[in-house]
Amino acid sequence: MGWCGLLSMALFRLPLFFNEQINFWKLLGCGKNGTFDIYPDWRQWAILVVKRESSNVNKDNKLLYGSFINAWWNFFRCEVYTIILEPIEGHGTWDGKEAFGKLPRQTDHEGMVAVLTRATIRLNRLRHFWKHVDAVATQMNNADGFITSVGIGEVPWIKQATFSIWESKEHMKMFAYKMKDHAEVVRKTRQENWYSEDMFVRFKPILSFGNLHGIDPLKLKLQ
Repeated sequence: MGWCGLLSMALFRLPLFFNEQINFWKLLGCGKNGTFDIYPDWRQWAILVVKRESSNVNKDNKLLYGSFINAWWNFFRCEVYTIILEPIEGHGTWDGKEAFGKLPRQTDHEGMVAVLTRATIRLNRLRHFWKHVDAVATQMNNADGFITSVGIGEVPWIKQATFSIWESKEHMKMFAYKMKDHAEVVRKTRQENWYSEDMFVRFKPILSFGNLHGIDPLKLKLQ
């Protein structure tokens, strides 16, 4: 039921705004095929929340997102998948804010890693950005150490992000910096100034629960 997901993007704003346990939040659409996609997936939506340090984290969506959002998902029998993450390193801003606090650019973490890359693409660079998407997505899906990913965005085609999870930081770096197509895109974004704002954050996965397309991709890996 794509319409209930679309409606939720409007209705969920109020409970998230007034939730005192949430420091930063975003309601996001999803692209098809687990990455950036010019066509949205009307049946899949995402919520990103940054909890205040004092709040408890556990396997309870009612506590994580609030009773209204949890009741909505239950009423429509939605498949819900939640990943709890600890931000460990990164740089950049989201709407002018350091969404995950002030982070070091590098740490000594070498285990499983989740990566969020997001950007606001300049209008005069949209064509350059989107023509590289398919090649990079294919490389990522076939890369060693790749676990899963989802393409998310606030504004279709313009404000885009990819969230991906990797077996280790080394696997992620092999893809990011040594695979030809992705490395070329990274180089061009800097040289040609594709983005008006960008952010790159790495996380340590803490726990996961629920299902994504019928499975929990991290269930065995986090045990």
